[in-house]
Order: sequence, then structure tokens, then C-alpha cells
Amino acid sequence: MDADRKIPIVVALGGNAISKGSGETISEQFARARTSLLPLVELARGGYSIAITHGNGPQVGNALRRVELSQDSVIPMPLFLCGASTQGEIGYIIVNTLNNLFIEQNVERKVAAIVTQVVIERSDPAFLNPTKFIGRFYEEDEAKRLAESAGWTVREDSGRGWRRVVASPWPKDIVEIETVRDLLDADVIVVTAGGGGIPVYRNKRGRLIGVDAVIDKDRASAFLALELGAEILVILTGVEKVATNFNTLYQKDWDMMSIGAARDFLAQGQFPAGSMGPKIESAIYFIENGGKQVIITSIDRVKEALENDAGTRILP
Repeated sequence: MDADRKIPIVVALGGNAISKGSGETISEQFARARTSLLPLVELARGGYSIAITHGNGPQVGNALRRVELSQDSVIPMPLFLCGASTQGEIGYIIVNTLNNLFIEQNVERKVAAIVTQVVIERSDPAFLNPTKFIGRFYEEDEAKRLAESAGWTVREDSGRGWRRVVASPWPKDIVEIETVRDLLDADVIVVTAGGGGIPVYRNKRGRLIGVDAVIDKDRASAFLALELGAEILVILTGVEKVATNFNTLYQKDWDMMSIGAARDFLAQGQFPAGSMGPKIESAIYFIENGGKQVIITSIDRVKEALENDAGTRILP
């Protein structure tokens, strides 16, 4: 087996890998997971050491809606516990699906999911200007009533309605990182830092306290990859390659891009905050801090991308 394959790679599943929206049934989510995870089977067969991260937007949206509908009957669940709950939910779907695919295709690998806490700083400037939209849409009057009664910050979301916004701070530490390393060393595929991780901060006594915030999944994936000593971060999304002038006559798909060019395109507004922007930002962060390359591609092309036959490679 190629020794390089024992250096971990971090695979960040896109937000649509398990669910495209809050209306999908559980059986539909399992079917989507099967389609999404099938390309990872060959990586597992090939002996790659793999840590998988994932988004949780639709699932957290559903969890928050359940809280709203049941708050007069049961104790409301804070956002950080909704994140913990969906880590378990999605982790189970991924582990169960991969186990079944491995059985069907005679791949002898183990997979485990870890509920993962990610440490942030309460002094992070993100708390002064919450920007991460979560949960359902409201009419303006209802949103402002909820802001007053529940202490939320609310904003209009692209003309579609009003939503709650929370801080999106940068990750500073991963509490379970040693456990993740131990499992990878034992040749276990690890699902970790789901939804960017459960945000926690350390109080003056060093204790971990959950906080209502959302850590960007791609930022957490880049941080995880650096902590694991990974040389490659694979960010999976809905397109095969990164493009500039996207969806215009001047669209250009990139096979390779330097972080200098990526930084310039990001400053020009080529990569919107709601789509490719966080991925490019995280790719720059990973490489500037010691990573060798970032691959951005669609999940059905991940094997080819690792073999230099697909995707966009972002390099120093």
C-alpha cells in the first residue's frame, strides 16, 4: 500500500450530501446519502486514511422548527444542542450507509462517528456582527416579535423573508482531536466536526460551555485538516470545478489555481459568501498554514480528482 495514503485526507461533504432541504423524508435522506457516499467506497478500498466532515443546515432547521412547535410543552433546546443532536443523526446516516456499502462491495474498513466540540473564543468579532442565517423564514413583524421575546438577532434574507442570524466564529481548538487521531491510526474512517462542530468556549476555570453560534463547516474542515497533519483537503460541492464569471458567457473553469489568484478573485467578488466564498477562504487558510493542496470538486468525481483527472486544485 502507498505510504502516502496513510497521511490523512479530510473530505468535507457538501450541504446537499444528505438532504437538499428540510422537506425530505428520512428514507429520501438515506437514498441521497447512498448516492453521495458511493464514490468514497473506492477511496476506502484503496487504503486512504479518511476523516469526513459534513454540513447540517437542513437538519438544524428542522430541529429548530421542532423547538418552536413544542416550546409550550417541553423544555426548548438551545442551538448548540440542536447541533449536537444533528451530529448524531447525520453521523448515524453516514456510518450506517458506509457500513452497508462496504458489506455489499467487500471492503474491509471500519467507520465511526464522533460527537465533536470545537472551541471558539467569546471575544471573536463575529459575535458583534452575527451573519449566519439559521432556521425558517418569518414575516417581518413576527421576526421582530421573536427577536424581542427570545433575544434573537434577525435580518432579511435576500428578499425571501426574515430569519434569525447568529455569529460564525473561527475555530480555535477541537476537543476530541486526540480521539480522532487514535481512530485514524487504527485505520478507522472517522466522521467528525459535523456542521462545523458544536461551538464551545472555555470559561475562566477552563470548563467547556456550549454557545449558540454556527462554525462554518469548511473553516472547521480546514482547521481539522491542519490539526491532523493532512496534506490534502477535499471540499465537495455541487460543481466539478471552481469557475470565475460563473454562469455567464465568460465562465472559466479552473483545473489549477494559486492561492494568490484565489485571494484576488475572492476580493473581486467572484466567489459569493453564500456559495463558493467560504470554500475558497478555507482553502487559502489551509495552504497558508502549512497544507499542500486543496481539491474542490463534486462528490461523484472525488476519486478522479485525487488522481489529477478532475476538479480544481488550489496550490501555494
